[in-house]
This record gives sequence, structure tokens and C-alpha cells, in this order.
Amino acid sequence: MITIVDCGSQLTQNIKRRIQEQEVRAEIVPHRASLDDILSGSPQGIIQSGGQASVYDDGPPLPDARIYAAGVPVLGICFGMQAMAHLLGGRVQAAKNREYGKTRIHLKDSPLFTGIESKEITVWMSHGDIIEQVPPGFEVIAVSENGHPAAMQKGNLYAVQFHPEVDHTEYGRQMLQNFLAACNARQDWRQGDMAENIIAEVQRQAGENTVIGGVSGGVDSTTMSVLMHRAIGERYHALFIDNGLLRMEEREEVAGYLSALGINLHVTDASPRFLERLAGVDDPDLKRKIIGNEFIAVFEEEAARIGDIGYLCQGTLYPDVIESIPVHGASSRIKRHHNVGGLPERMRLQLIEPFRYLFKDEVRKIAEQLGMPEEIVWRHPFPGPGLAVRIKGEVTAEKLALVRQADRIFISEMRQQGFYRQVSQAFAALSADQTVGVMGDGHTYQHACVLRAVVTRDFMTADSFYFPQEFEQRVTSRIVNEVKGINRVYWDKTQKPPGTIELE
Repeated sequence: MITIVDCGSQLTQNIKRRIQEQEVRAEIVPHRASLDDILSGSPQGIIQSGGQASVYDDGPPLPDARIYAAGVPVLGICFGMQAMAHLLGGRVQAAKNREYGKTRIHLKDSPLFTGIESKEITVWMSHGDIIEQVPPGFEVIAVSENGHPAAMQKGNLYAVQFHPEVDHTEYGRQMLQNFLAACNARQDWRQGDMAENIIAEVQRQAGENTVIGGVSGGVDSTTMSVLMHRAIGERYHALFIDNGLLRMEEREEVAGYLSALGINLHVTDASPRFLERLAGVDDPDLKRKIIGNEFIAVFEEEAARIGDIGYLCQGTLYPDVIESIPVHGASSRIKRHHNVGGLPERMRLQLIEPFRYLFKDEVRKIAEQLGMPEEIVWRHPFPGPGLAVRIKGEVTAEKLALVRQADRIFISEMRQQGFYRQVSQAFAALSADQTVGVMGDGHTYQHACVLRAVVTRDFMTADSFYFPQEFEQRVTSRIVNEVKGINRVYWDKTQKPPGTIELE
């Protein structure tokens, strides 16, 4: 077993997942856990996660320093490396050149890099502090392109400044395998059938209660609804709410294929009330809270019509959770989703979230196990607050019409050119800018559109998808020519981190 000490990283569950992919059991404990608690499961190794803090903050999430002398191998990741250096006599300081996203590093010989043929690799960084001086007895085993220590080692203590647990780090899985080998970790853990496990857990949690679930038509909520239907049959009621913030013709498309799956579906058009509540609101956090509260109000009204409802079921994923609320004490909140951080305290329904600790690709595997249609399995994610977080500033009927048209053009061109399955998520958004243009020798002053397409596996980190220049020019020209009210198109190429996938 490997114990993971969580120091507030959004990627802690990624670490656990990567370890368990190697059939090694992993358990997470908070940074403030005592040494006895950390060692209680007789771990063969300890991994210290990253986090958003600095070792020089007031009350930083530092673990018990005795873990480094506990006799088991330790791997510090990102903040974990800085904490190890700080607690063992090294020196950490703020970097003049911060490192976020893709960074090249040079590797030296180390058991941590066994089997990696190249000495120059690309890793995923996310830090503002650097190791100015490693602790006594430590050796620098990797250096970044900026000349900063990127990894260090002393005996069975290892630390890396980058994130080996994300897909965008080359050989990241190999490094974790090498650490597990150094731990002599037993590969005797089996995950089993996720779908059957979830069905059994839902049956246990729901008991004989009736459950209502929110569905959007995306793979998460649709897969959740199929599992709920199999778990409790007609006692599960799927509710599709048209909040007026959907993409073009989305209500008709979603209702069609959800009904075809045999799900007990209720469709409610609540768009006027949502748009009325959002009038004059431009703060993104407030928009999310308003939408969250209104969703729950609609759910409770519909539940009253259906009858005695005990639970609300949602397709919340781990990236939604970790970016919305703290999970293990130190994790930071990045945004509020209607299905996580926007839930009002007065909500009378209890929550069931069967995917709360799963990632998008794991849900897709479940969907494929269930034999769901390909167009659902590979449908791009759509945020709970809908187009409200793809429109900068106040949400209006005019802006919704513009972003819907631009999005339809972008996605249809991707499908026609064969890019849709290559991209993890793509969408059009509306900037807060209005820009000067010229059309037909006349002056225009119209909205600017933002197009974004990313590739990712777990949606915790993401890279921009690079289309051919001809494709980008064709989409740009179509939007400017066909969408009256948009005269300029921006292409957002920002990685995550430092950006998020959605604009708000």
C-alpha cells in the first residue's frame, strides 16, 4: 500500500489513480495527519502531493517531518519537493521566472528515471517557488530549462518539481512505476467492475427511496441515468431542465436520445425564470450561484409534483469537485459549479454522486461497458451553468443567439473535417470586447468571439489542440460572415494550468 499525504493539490486523486492503475493500493490522508496515522496501514511508500501554498505562508500544509526518517521511500511532488527541501535544511525562494505548463528538463542518472531513454523530456510544471539550495546530502537529478532544480534524491527520498501524475508529462507513468519498484510495492489490488460496483453502492444508498436526477445530455449525466435506471428502475426520475442557456436545438436532441434509452424522463422549460434572474448580473461567481439556486428550486418543485423524493442524483466528476470545494482540507476552490459549489444550504434533497471520485475517461469506459451509443460516449463536455459561463459579462438573449450560432459553425466544421473525436472539448464563447471592423466599406463595432479546443484525458490538465491554419481561417471567415453581430474571432491557446478550460 502507498500512503498519499494530501497537501492541497487538485491532482491528489490523479496520483491515487495512477498508483492503482499499477494494481497497487493507495490511500489518501490529509497533511495534518499524525505520523502514526500516516504509517497505520504499514505503507510500502509515501507520496507527498503538491499544493497551491508556499512553505513560507502562514500555516503552510507541511507534513510531519518524521516521515522522511520513517524507513520507507518517500516521493515529494511539486510543493512536496519544496516541503521536503524546507524541512530537511534546504532553501526555497520565490522564482523570478515562474514555470507553468510545458517545460523541458534535463535528466541525470537516477533509479527514478530507469527505462527513460531520452535525457531531455517535456514535463508539466505549476509552481512559483523554486529550490534555491537542496538539503545536505541531496543530489540534483534533473534541471529545468531555466536552470532550476527539477528533481532531487537522497537514498530512498525522491522529489520532483513537476507533476508525473498528469498525461502531459512525458514518461510520468514510468517514473511512478520506478518509485513503486523502489518501494517493492505489491501489485495485488484489483478495481473490479466499476459499473457493477456503482450500481451496488447506489442501491445501498438509495434504499427504497425515489430518486430524481439532473441530466444534461452529456456522457456524465446520461451514464449516471442509465446506471440509476438499472439500479432502482422506475423509482429513478431523470429531469432535463431547459434553463435557456443551452446550445442550439440541444433540448430536442437530448430529449430524443434519452427517451430512446428507456429512461423515465421529464423535460421542463424553465428558461424565462433563469434569464430573468440573470438580468444585469456580470460577476461569474454570482452567475453560477444564481443558476445553482434556481436549478435546485426547479428540482424541488418537480420533485413535489412527482411525489415523495428522497434524493437528488448528479453526475459530478472529481475535477468538478476539486475546482469547486476543498476535498481534503487544503485544496483551493477555483470556481463554483451549479452541481457542487452552488448548492444552497436550505436544499431538502440528499445527494447521490456516484462519479464524485472518477474522471471523464473513466466514465466513458463505464458508458462503453453499458453499450451506450457512440454519439453520447464521445459528446464533448458542457458546463452545468451552460452558456452563462461562455458569455463574458451579462447574459442577454442577443448574446446567447450569437454564441449559439458561432458554436454551431465551429462544431459542425470540426465534425466535417474529422477533428471532433481528436479534441476533448471545444466551444465558442463571447468576449467582453467589442471591436472595430469594416464590412462592405462600412464601419462596424461588434462583439468578439473566442474559440477554444483542448486535448486532455482527465481534464485536470489540458493542452491546446492545434488545427491546420486553413481550418482556423475557414471557421473564422464563416463566423464573421454568417453571424451578424460578430466581427472578430480570437483563438484561445492557453494551457491548463495556468488557464482553466472554460473562460469563467
